[in-house]
Amino acid sequence: MSAPDGDGSFRSGFACFVGRPNAGKSTLTNALVGTKVAITSSRPQTTRTVVRGIVHRPDGQLVLVDTPGLHRPRTLLGERLNDLVLSTWSEVDVVAVCFPADEKIGPGDRFIVNELTKVRRTVKVAVATKTDLVTPERLAEHLLAIAELGRATDTEWAEIVPVSATGGEQVGLLADLLLALLPEGPALYPDGELTDTPEEAIVADLVREAALEGVRDELPHSIAVVVEEMRLRPDRPEDKPLLDVHANVFVERESQKGIIIGHKGSRLREIGSAARGQIEAMLGTPVYLDLRVKVAKDWQRDPRQLRRLGF
Repeated sequence: MSAPDGDGSFRSGFACFVGRPNAGKSTLTNALVGTKVAITSSRPQTTRTVVRGIVHRPDGQLVLVDTPGLHRPRTLLGERLNDLVLSTWSEVDVVAVCFPADEKIGPGDRFIVNELTKVRRTVKVAVATKTDLVTPERLAEHLLAIAELGRATDTEWAEIVPVSATGGEQVGLLADLLLALLPEGPALYPDGELTDTPEEAIVADLVREAALEGVRDELPHSIAVVVEEMRLRPDRPEDKPLLDVHANVFVERESQKGIIIGHKGSRLREIGSAARGQIEAMLGTPVYLDLRVKVAKDWQRDPRQLRRLGF
């Protein structure tokens, strides 16, 4: 396959997805990479770290940086996540802003695009996500609104691309367009490597993803997971390995601990079972998962606890 611009050269570099919380950034990252490297949830603010997914092609290598959703912060954790987003933008080759087609463009989108104007040199692309949820007429209005937002904020979109990550529509086209905007250069990662996120961090995220399902109100923001130990159990035959994973699920209050554990531990067992299935699928090894629920009082606002939890 020749390069997108037809000159036969190999391109490599970094592209970053940004957007309001729950704009479909993680789902799009997974769709482009072809496997799960970022956790997804119907809960906003699911992503808390920068996850890199790597797309390998004959004509280039596209490294996708998935950042937390930019928002007006209410806690110290929120401020730190926003700082992480802004520093990432200035270090990548392309920033792709995600605008979900099933929601009108609003103040949150304008806030992000205005912040993005502070990053001068980076190429900017607009992506209309979740196109499978709207009619063609609604999508046409949405694309016009994105173009208008670019004019109003003096932002030049290199491309405006509609995609459906869940339906797989135009995902390949988006990869072509992003790759064409990267500089010429050698591969940055070995062939076959799909992410550079440490396995412990992905495992912690998969446990948190399972814990987020079915909880409501402020609890999703109060959950943090730390993997304390992860190693192959000794004295097992080579053809029957077992990975021991010991992780702590932190919440901010004693009452939240009860919600996570559930009646006679039923909820925690569900979380463990769902997370174990995802971890085994990702690592290709049977897993023994030991989860403990602990209270770290008001950790989102406490600098010392944030450091301890890895933020």
